[in-house]
Amino acid sequence: MADIRSNFLGIRSPNPFWLASAPPTDKEVNVTRAFEAGWGGVVWKTLGEDPPVVNVNGPRYGALHGPDRRVLGFNNIELISDRPLRTNLEEIARVKRAWPDRAMVVSLMVPCEEASWKRILPMVEDTGADGIELNFGCPHGMSERGMGAAVGQVPEYIEMVTAWCKHYSRLPVIVKLTPNITDVRYPARAAKAGGADAVSLINTINSIIGVDLEHMAITPNTGGWGSHGGYCGPAVKPIALHMVAEIARDAQTAGLPLSGIGGVTTWRDAAEFIALGCGTVQVCTAAMVYGFKIVQDLCDGLANFMDAQGWRTLDDLRGRALPSVKDWNQLDLNHIDKAQIDPALCIGCGRCHIACEDTSHQAIRVQEASPESGGVRRFVVDEADCVGCNLCVTVCPVPDCITLRTLAPGEVDARTGQVVSGRYANWTTHPNNPQRVAA
Repeated sequence: MADIRSNFLGIRSPNPFWLASAPPTDKEVNVTRAFEAGWGGVVWKTLGEDPPVVNVNGPRYGALHGPDRRVLGFNNIELISDRPLRTNLEEIARVKRAWPDRAMVVSLMVPCEEASWKRILPMVEDTGADGIELNFGCPHGMSERGMGAAVGQVPEYIEMVTAWCKHYSRLPVIVKLTPNITDVRYPARAAKAGGADAVSLINTINSIIGVDLEHMAITPNTGGWGSHGGYCGPAVKPIALHMVAEIARDAQTAGLPLSGIGGVTTWRDAAEFIALGCGTVQVCTAAMVYGFKIVQDLCDGLANFMDAQGWRTLDDLRGRALPSVKDWNQLDLNHIDKAQIDPALCIGCGRCHIACEDTSHQAIRVQEASPESGGVRRFVVDEADCVGCNLCVTVCPVPDCITLRTLAPGEVDARTGQVVSGRYANWTTHPNNPQRVAA
């Protein structure tokens, strides 16, 4: 059986699945239930200074649903913990004493003043917590007060506050990054310059989930008024994976430990984050939608996958996919794919044909029903027009009905009439490159 125990910054946990700083980690009762279900760790919901913030007493969450009512995206306008700081600290200490083998990281957000951080850090350290996470990502409510994403969008502030925390605390410091920025590498570099032990990402994305057209008000709203919130859930995973990969392969932040956040719902999602370099993954929306016991499927699925691959520990998986991430100008322009349709699996819906005909390269032909075709309509790919764009594979409702075939070196490309060769390794040497032509 694969060993999925995690050692992240010296913080040990029985598995790499942590609950993210969010509503599920707001109270002792929640965290205890999570640990009983099998979660490897938690990041306690963000603490601030007293007096605590005041949350709205009305709808705080909204969702983007698929046709089957499955939650694709989730919107949250809830602020940081609205309970007294002392209450939170006492509960953190009790939970850590009761569950010494689980990771206990505490999320923090206080004004961007050295005295505020100096004051709160020793109190957190006294709880026996394993680490702190600096919330530089919250995009709503707190950012309007000069905290959260308002700090995370200014690299100089990130470096400064991180340095304060490293000075006033002995605990590992994880900096949680905002995705509401043009290039995530700059805040990651600032965190490293400030001495951060790791970064976690992504925090939620600024959003308005929708509009109630009957009442002409955004959703969620309280008494008819709403505000922008933080977007999370399965829909944000591609954005999170991109930002994780950018930091993992950046020369200035390479080797900086990463905790991946954003849309982790299944063990496959988690494995993707780990394959791009993450040491742990954090989960929120999936737990809120399906409950804490999903961690059992996450653990079993990840362990079974690693067993099937012959991998013993998480280190065998971590970063394996990262070398595949390249800048566009490094891509192999010699590689040529062509679509192919398996007639035994095709149900004749025609979605591939319509998509290709209307919006792509008109490469899928219709063969009307005939005695030769067994009385059914068939669809065939004309390789002379196919560019291997993958649209037909994407829209086909039958798994593996449409696949891509890679042309072998020496094979003639029906579209261009040219023999596949290794002449142009990438965009830099390709004759279509305007910089090369200008040269």
